[in-house]
Amino acid sequence: MGQPVSVVQKPSATPGRVRFEINRSLTGQGHERYANISAANGVKPADVLAQRLFATGKVSAVHVYSNVITVDVADGASNDGLAKVVQDLYQYWKPGMAPKSTEELLAMVPKSAESAAQSTTDASGAPLSAAASKIPAALLARSQAALAKAQGKKV
Repeated sequence: MGQPVSVVQKPSATPGRVRFEINRSLTGQGHERYANISAANGVKPADVLAQRLFATGKVSAVHVYSNVITVDVADGASNDGLAKVVQDLYQYWKPGMAPKSTEELLAMVPKSAESAAQSTTDASGAPLSAAASKIPAALLARSQAALAKAQGKKV
């Protein structure tokens, strides 16, 4: 599930460097440079791509500008398979993957969110209706505050 990225691999005039041109912009008009894996510590698409490229062990540096990814291939390594890493950037579901069970998904929920979702009273201490108990606590509180403000009550 997800969208494969269309990748065109182009040679560079510099030996040991390869360029990938893709069908979407990763950085807008900004430049992102990654000299090593520790520099790629964010969650932006360019950061994630750099992390995945470094994880192959074939890359010594990555530069991303808009839709062009320039990769310095590590000494003695080949660029085989790097285009596939770029192509799979937005692939979240691949054949053969098993979905997480309900128990695994619930284990991933922070404890504070669980307790907020299980609340049976509103901010004033009044019991919640069956319908209101299905609304996330943060949204319910915000809604009640807006309603009180609209009715002219002090919140």
